[in-house]
Amino acid sequence: MTTTVEAPPGGAPERTSRVAAPLGRRVLLAVAAPLAAAVFALLVSSVALLASGNPPLEVYSKMLTDGTQLRSVLITINNAVPLYLAGVAVAIGFRMALFNIGVEGQYALAALLAASVGAAVQLPGALHIGLVLLVAIAVGASWAGVAAVLKVTRGVSEVISTILLNVIAAGIAAFLLAEHLQKRVEGSNNSATPPLPESARFPNLNGLLDGLGITAPQGTNLGGFVLVAIVVGVLYWVLVNRSLFGFEMKAVGINPFAARASGVHTKRTTVITLLLSGGVAGLVGLAQVLGTSYSYGLSFTAGLGFTGIGVALLGRNSPIGIAFAALLFAFLERSSSTLQFIDVPTEIYVIMQGAIVLSVVVAYEAVRRIAATQAERAVRHATEEIAA
Repeated sequence: MTTTVEAPPGGAPERTSRVAAPLGRRVLLAVAAPLAAAVFALLVSSVALLASGNPPLEVYSKMLTDGTQLRSVLITINNAVPLYLAGVAVAIGFRMALFNIGVEGQYALAALLAASVGAAVQLPGALHIGLVLLVAIAVGASWAGVAAVLKVTRGVSEVISTILLNVIAAGIAAFLLAEHLQKRVEGSNNSATPPLPESARFPNLNGLLDGLGITAPQGTNLGGFVLVAIVVGVLYWVLVNRSLFGFEMKAVGINPFAARASGVHTKRTTVITLLLSGGVAGLVGLAQVLGTSYSYGLSFTAGLGFTGIGVALLGRNSPIGIAFAALLFAFLERSSSTLQFIDVPTEIYVIMQGAIVLSVVVAYEAVRRIAATQAERAVRHATEEIAA
């Protein structure tokens, strides 16, 4: 932290006070938040484990041992992909101070319609997969666009509208699946869309692993949709850090009135931001549809949109931070199955997730306030020097 205060007109122009925080203090502030968050999360999780009659160190050791095996690592990466996409979708809105809680409904509706369209056509492999991706993006963006239009035309909070749209999307998806889009299988109670043909199935990356000298365990693979997540992460970084629109997003999020006065079209920016958020949300369910289940049915994974909010918060809206947060949540999810074998309640996994998110939010806010207080003291001290 460096503050420069120049003398006012009429004073001694050569007197300039420059106050710089020591390097050690800046480094301490940078690492204080994640360290404090980690310690607090471990303490809360340990209390929960002790209350359930399980020794924390033994449980943590078991989680690390099982979680670092190759099979678990691959499963963790695969599970992290939809969480990462959900986190990026939420983070796009956060960049403009928009709270898109509708990722849940956007990705569910997008996955259903994309799976149905993909099963209804026959195209060459790349075109077929591309069509499914485009349908999912279009559906997710369109559903988020409803909230965008309501916000810019009627001033309806996106928090309220996206929550309600989640409920509507769930109802529409259930109706379409039950009445129009499912393929009935004799002797089965499962409702699902027709299976995708081979040309629409996303290939895995086991060949890449073999080239690296890594042999995936039997029945385990590295899902190819991780490549889509990487591309989305790169595009997100370019959008928010290297584009004019990304600057306008942050400007509107900080102060919409000042942004409007400087020539930014705030309503258009709001609509485009929510469309982008919804478009990315539409991809969340495709890791499962194109990579494992090859259809949309009653066993389709729910709750990823809400978990994505925690992932975005934990990752501080940074593409790299969101990646680490998604991997952490996926690791905890994988560990929850391990905990069952040592008679640890699976609810401990939920407590760990909540403790991590809560501790990160509190720790970063505390560090931010400390840094702001130190900056104010530095400016006040420099001002007093000039006045003297």
